Amino acid sequence: MKVLAAGDHFVRNSLIAEALRRALADTSLELTELTLPWPLEPFGPVAEVAEASDSEDALIKALDGVEVCVTQMAPFTERVLEASPALRMIAVCRGGPVNVNAEAARARGVRVCFAPGRNAASTAEFTIGLMLSALRRIPEAHHSLALEGDWDGSYYTYEHSGLELEDTPVGLVGYGAVGSRVARVLTAFGAEVEVYDPYVRGDVLGMRAGSLDALLTRSRVLTLHARLTPETRGLIGARELELLPHGAVLVNAARGGLLDTEALCDALDSGRLAAAALDTYAEEPLPEGSRLLSTPNLVLTPHIAGASRAVARKAAQIAAAEVARYARSEPLAHTLN
Repeated sequence: MKVLAAGDHFVRNSLIAEALRRALADTSLELTELTLPWPLEPFGPVAEVAEASDSEDALIKALDGVEVCVTQMAPFTERVLEASPALRMIAVCRGGPVNVNAEAARARGVRVCFAPGRNAASTAEFTIGLMLSALRRIPEAHHSLALEGDWDGSYYTYEHSGLELEDTPVGLVGYGAVGSRVARVLTAFGAEVEVYDPYVRGDVLGMRAGSLDALLTRSRVLTLHARLTPETRGLIGARELELLPHGAVLVNAARGGLLDTEALCDALDSGRLAAAALDTYAEEPLPEGSRLLSTPNLVLTPHIAGASRAVARKAAQIAAAEVARYARSEPLAHTLN
């Protein structure tokens, strides 16, 4: 079986190759490689697919005679699929195959699988880090002391000191692989956890909110963990931010499109929100002159919540396990078709 490892500078080809050789120890494997430029070069839309590296020509060349491709960012557009008649499977090393034209793949009999949950632990941990940073003003204090040499006593005044998580009402919008992990950590901190997720049945840690509005009115800290769909785009706007208690803190390490950025900046500028922390944005990278870059009390990171070495290894292993199932003619675990 001829397999292309189309890795990048995060999910490296060496990780993919190692995982494939372990999973396919009893299979004759011809492995070729293509290294894509992400994250040193940002991903974006390529033709009709979203969030891919702009490398159609290089990918078409590398796919010559290839039956299976393992990748994270390769752009499987209509053009690429049309030019790759030998291809039968694409294993995507991410939570969803947004770099694949699913309809075009299905029409050509190409199986598409992916790696859900690969970065759930990493993103949950990072969310807690963002939360603590915003609540306790850690980045500001570091900047003041380390970069300006100022031992600023105002951080210890009552009006400038932050919230702690113990006994603080924290609202979670979304209770999937990430949100449920965040809830467990918050419970260990002693926070009062409340969850809103109309798609999850069964018990949740903490209290279940009957509506989003009810959750918002009680949340001193709000953290977003919903998927971005047409229904959830712009879920948190000016009206929703007004429902939060005065001085609340908001955290978003899910998807930027869940949040109305202008409304967030307005709430921070007015003091309606005490602070916010964001790892994801409606437009990435942030455009020059973005209002987010000049808004006070805002912690910003460049979409790195899922950037841990464990995530890269897990992604390669999950994808390799799917390739092994394909080689044994077994049902795939995480597939579109």
